[in-house]
Amino acid sequence: MTARILVVDDIEVNVRLLEARLTAEYYEVTGANDGPTALAKAAEMLPDIILLDVMMPGMDGFEVCRRLKEDLATRHIPVVLVTALDGHANRIAGLDAGADDFLTKPIDDVMLFARVRSLTRLKLIIDELREREASGRRMGVIASATSRLGGLGGRVLVVDDNERQAQRILAELNLEHRPVLERDPEKAHLTARGPVDLIIVNATAKAFDGLRFAATLRSDEATRHLPILAVVDTDERSRVVKALELGVNDLLPKPVDPQELLARVKTQIKRKRYTDFLRENLDHSLELAVTDQLTGLHNRRYMTGQLNALVNRAVRGGDAVSALMIDIDHFKKINDSFGHAVGDEVLREFAVRLASNVRAVDLPCRYGGEEFTVIMPDTRIEDAQRIAERIRLHVAGSPFRVAQGEEMLSVTISIGVATTLSEHDSPEALLKRADEAVYEAKSAGRNKVVARAA
Repeated sequence: MTARILVVDDIEVNVRLLEARLTAEYYEVTGANDGPTALAKAAEMLPDIILLDVMMPGMDGFEVCRRLKEDLATRHIPVVLVTALDGHANRIAGLDAGADDFLTKPIDDVMLFARVRSLTRLKLIIDELREREASGRRMGVIASATSRLGGLGGRVLVVDDNERQAQRILAELNLEHRPVLERDPEKAHLTARGPVDLIIVNATAKAFDGLRFAATLRSDEATRHLPILAVVDTDERSRVVKALELGVNDLLPKPVDPQELLARVKTQIKRKRYTDFLRENLDHSLELAVTDQLTGLHNRRYMTGQLNALVNRAVRGGDAVSALMIDIDHFKKINDSFGHAVGDEVLREFAVRLASNVRAVDLPCRYGGEEFTVIMPDTRIEDAQRIAERIRLHVAGSPFRVAQGEEMLSVTISIGVATTLSEHDSPEALLKRADEAVYEAKSAGRNKVVARAA
């Protein structure tokens, strides 16, 4: 997995050394020697990762990181602070500035590449979600994104067999979050399937394998997107690297520092809230793309795709497919007499009655205007005609209450029924026959069901 990396260091030799090591691993590397240049290049090239030296004259790495995270264009780029200072205060300052990880000089190649691969995977996921969400906004199927990241206190599942360490973690988290302790990894896996924002797992646990637990979460569809913060012994380099390779999102060194714990938890929960927001917007945009917004039924676009697949299966020897074409009688008079707002109420009420009188396998859709269709898989024309009659009776049987209940309107519908005929049939021909049957029903006086066998 390759990536575009921006390396920032005021010492040119350091930039060249990192560039050579990363280029050998097929990464695309660009260098910068000061903070302002780094900010300009980051905004221009939008790299996948930024390796940022802390100790630079003028604008130091903390300030550069802070400005990157404040800029909407660059705030989602992972930043790894590179420093010769491995002290507690520097880690806290870096986390407060928005840093995603740290590397200590001299840089260990194994740790460097493990962190780069881990953060690249995360960046690819967020980029894909952001791109799809932006596409939905451009197409107008979702509104402009608004942040819902307030109230960062989250539900945290702590999986640890070290009672003393676990209780210290719970005590710190209780001030802002809602932590739950679980010592059994199997029970913890079940708990993780519920509403959880972050999992903290002891990777050095003695009663269970913390890394295997993390791997289990990543292989489960229900939990694979949950952020995992692993408590690690940094001296066990191979396990630290393995944790990153398994998809652990962040590492918390032992002994656990309270400030660092809270800073890393806050970062992970904030990122999860953002990715959840993007996924929800994406799901919403997909729903809007196939749903009629007035009635809540599927729209013509979705109906066409489903009908094509069903008819293709039917003409290859599968069961017959039937279609109902439904038209609300004298709908123009309703709009002209009572206004379009009442007309919309009639359409919504009709959609409810339609959906409640078809089978679970049927597909009721708004075709356009006052026209609706029902696609009926594995259905003979006699059965389709019987269901159509039930819909007609339910609509005509009781008036529609509209205009906030002040008006009662008698509404009727005309329905045309058609069924696939042979191996030469097509979706277009099926709908045309159903449409012709609707006109026959209207010509015969409306409020009728007419079936076209051929």
